[in-house]
Amino acid sequence: MWRQKFLKMISILCLASALQAQDVLEKVVAIVDDNIILRSEVQQFAYSLAIQSGLDPSKSPDKFNKILEQTLDNLITQKALLVKAKEDSVTVSDQQIDSVLEEQIQQMVRQLGSEDRVEEYFGSPLRQIRREFRSEVEERLLVQKLQESKNFETQISRKEVEAFYKTFRDSLPVVKDGVRISHILVSVEASDTAIEAVKVKAEEVLRRLRKGEDFAELAKQFSEDPGSSANGGDLGLVQPGDMVKPFEEAAFALSPGETSELVQTQYGLHIIQQSKKVGEKIRARHILFRVDTSPDDEKATVAKLAALRERIVTGELTFAEAVKQNSKDVATVDTGGDLGFFDLEEFQVPAFKEAVTDLDAGGISPPIKTKFGHHIIRLDERRDERKLEITKDWEQIEGWALNMKRTQEFQKYVTAIKKEVYIEIKAL
Repeated sequence: MWRQKFLKMISILCLASALQAQDVLEKVVAIVDDNIILRSEVQQFAYSLAIQSGLDPSKSPDKFNKILEQTLDNLITQKALLVKAKEDSVTVSDQQIDSVLEEQIQQMVRQLGSEDRVEEYFGSPLRQIRREFRSEVEERLLVQKLQESKNFETQISRKEVEAFYKTFRDSLPVVKDGVRISHILVSVEASDTAIEAVKVKAEEVLRRLRKGEDFAELAKQFSEDPGSSANGGDLGLVQPGDMVKPFEEAAFALSPGETSELVQTQYGLHIIQQSKKVGEKIRARHILFRVDTSPDDEKATVAKLAALRERIVTGELTFAEAVKQNSKDVATVDTGGDLGFFDLEEFQVPAFKEAVTDLDAGGISPPIKTKFGHHIIRLDERRDERKLEITKDWEQIEGWALNMKRTQEFQKYVTAIKKEVYIEIKAL
């Protein structure tokens, strides 16, 4: 063991020595184990944080310097935990990385106003920004997964929850006026005519594939999936549960190199190809043909949902049965559509609040539209504002107490890891 540590230290010292010349061109601001942190890397992520907080570095240099210092500290912690994550063989899928990366890029686009503004802000084309941010996103997800595994190991006793409540009861928030609601979510379905028109186009592409044309090139040309078309339709490694059911069933039924027939999902028609199989995971790519819906399709969907509501109200079927048979919300379909409690003043979906305003407990709203689709909402329960009580609100209090304990335990874990790992910090 001592020999391994000695050799590791020698390699780190050699790395530090070798980086002296590089320092002139690209300043190294920290070394963590055998990982380096460059000044440009710290600046890049600090600028990203500045975007999120609405800070203009040129107008608030002192505040930005504090962000730089905090970013460096965070990166050092992340690199140290990354060493442990790799030792523990923690992994994340390419699809998870790409999904988080794309959301991060799109958030910056929304905040700055356009892709051009993002490129101007960082002084790089978007493809380079994606490439430079990708490794950081991967590292962050690995560290998050490591933290989740450590959090899972931390449990809490009833005595600890009671002690937490006794200590913090006067500073805990009150239970505000709220409602517990359930819903049925449906999507607008395209007409058979629209589906057939898209199917003709998709079948022609499928014929070209069968004749030997390159899948990636056809995906770039025809796929309407903005997240994968530029990459030849590549979705990375996926595992059971990552994709919608029809897509997943078709993709996992294929053999490596095999291409599917047309597969219909809520997103449109797909041609799927399995590239390879890695244990329980597969690498897949697809060509997506979206099916546009019309105003008449939307009217038909709303009418269908209103008829479903009427069947529930008259007792022809229960709400839970209607959820099971019709709801497209896979997260709540097995719990009767239960969305849980919401504070009336903090509804993130305004249409939900409007839908339940005049309902009594057990009442079901007419169809409503949100960005997620069309819903009917059932009001399950109302609650009045009151102070938290340990008997009535045990789960919520237990959750807060557990989160605090997990945060404290993980911070101890981070401190211990940083003592084990070689860390050298230089001036920014």
